[in-house]
Amino acid sequence: MLTNNSLAASNNTAGTDSVAPSAEVSANKDMFTKLLVAQIRNQDPLAPSDPSQFVNQLSQLSQTEALQNLSKTTSASASVLQSLQVLAMGGQVGSQVTVATDRLRLDGAPVSGSIQLPSASGATNLVLTGADGQAHNLALPYHAAGSQAFTIDPSALGLAPGSYSIAARTADGAAVPVEIAGTVSSVRLSGTGSVVLQVAGVGDIDPSAITGFNGKAPAFAAN
Repeated sequence: MLTNNSLAASNNTAGTDSVAPSAEVSANKDMFTKLLVAQIRNQDPLAPSDPSQFVNQLSQLSQTEALQNLSKTTSASASVLQSLQVLAMGGQVGSQVTVATDRLRLDGAPVSGSIQLPSASGATNLVLTGADGQAHNLALPYHAAGSQAFTIDPSALGLAPGSYSIAARTADGAAVPVEIAGTVSSVRLSGTGSVVLQVAGVGDIDPSAITGFNGKAPAFAAN
């Protein structure tokens, strides 16, 4: 009687050859058929095998083939979806967005952002930490609950160009989320197939980090 080990051996044999999935499925079906015919020919006439076992084996082969076909269809659909995501996000190049982030990329130009205060805070601090581990504090004035805007001017604060982590804490020490405003400069696919956006003042981000699309800056015609 054919066993799962027999079927696994035939699958492993096909897997070691660098063939296309469709060719592998065909090879597995041919191997299974040959083994099944050989088994029927050589079975003991006085003690024939249970026909239901043959049916079960055929069912297992059909299920395996169906799963392989489903896997190919799913992969193709994922590829189409990724392409559509790139096209959709590509249309946002040049748009102003806000991004939930814990890092900054400074190049000398001022960077704007905001924090969301759950309650009034009299002494909220922004803390920027450079790659050298040095922390730079930016004190924000009193503000009621809600959105508090801020601007980071690297020149005024003596911050060198580079990457920084950023965090905000209210007067009572509670951490609050930080959002940075920037322009989408490019959209690409990463090596793993995910969509990556590059936003000025932040760097590479996942689309899920975007908290708002604020439109594109108006283009002024030259006189």
